[in-house]
Amino acid sequence: MGESLRDQLLKSGLVKQIREEKHGAERKRRPDDRPQGQGGKPPAPRRNQEDIDLAKAYAIRAQTEANERKRAQQEAEEQARLRRERKQRIQQLLDGKVLNKAETELVRNFEYGGKIRRIHVDAAQLAALNGGELGVVQQAGRYLLVAREVAEQVRAIDAHQLALLVDPDAAGSGDDGVPDDLVW
Repeated sequence: MGESLRDQLLKSGLVKQIREEKHGAERKRRPDDRPQGQGGKPPAPRRNQEDIDLAKAYAIRAQTEANERKRAQQEAEEQARLRRERKQRIQQLLDGKVLNKAETELVRNFEYGGKIRRIHVDAAQLAALNGGELGVVQQAGRYLLVAREVAEQVRAIDAHQLALLVDPDAAGSGDDGVPDDLVW
């Protein structure tokens, strides 16, 4: 049989020569590089200044992000606390001043929050509501009919809770876009 390439190289002496060169270089280098007192372990690689700066930058970035998250959370908690206080003040203001009736025959539609809403009123309340004497306040998912003074106080506390308050000066001026001579 034919000899393998490895065997041929070993016979020729080329492979042996390469191996001796590698081992000779390692033997020369080992005693000089071996640290004292570590039992032949190679020394830990030293970190250069770029690695240290990069690590510091990551630490600073992480700290900044943590501070930002903490600040945002505190701000959200403060906003929630203020909303709760406003709702509580409005609820105290509305106690005993709501004019809604259980049995009414008319419905007054109005726009609030981008949708058409409705409140049930009687004939006298409808006239007063359209004349600006009454207002509608949204509280806890309900629409409550209240006097104009109460509606103004609610507006001062939180304008978003005031659903409808007709301006008596603008009533009948034709600013609603419907011609005055239109007959249904």
